[in-house]
Amino acid sequence: MNIKDLGKLNTRENLKKSNYIYILRGIIVSVLITMLGLLIFSIILTKTNTSEATIFPVVVVITAISILIGSFIASGKIKNKGIVNGAIVGGCYMLVIYLLSSIMGNSFSLNVQSFVTIIAAIMAGIIGGILGVNLRKWLMF
Repeated sequence: MNIKDLGKLNTRENLKKSNYIYILRGIIVSVLITMLGLLIFSIILTKTNTSEATIFPVVVVITAISILIGSFIASGKIKNKGIVNGAIVGGCYMLVIYLLSSIMGNSFSLNVQSFVTIIAAIMAGIIGGILGVNLRKWLMF
């Protein structure tokens, strides 16, 4: 292996590391947006007579929108493989949320609502990833 090969290897490794950082940023942005959205929704719940039946759909929508934004940002920076990177952001986001939920005392359980949320998260990540890769040209970020 010569010096040129080491330079290529180092560049690939740096690219992989930066991709992981962009995915991590996307997950962090998604979690922060979710926290803000849930805070706003909880205030609305306490100040109005909103039915408890709306909680699950609104939580899924807030989750999906936040993952869409996070995967859009991550894939826009990575600039390729939007489907894969978006799905990774969505899947890792759900893993983080379930781990935080388990740590905070809620029991870890999977039910129909969990699977709906996981599927919505991954689909939102895929859509955000596709949009992030394809719309970056016009948004110039």
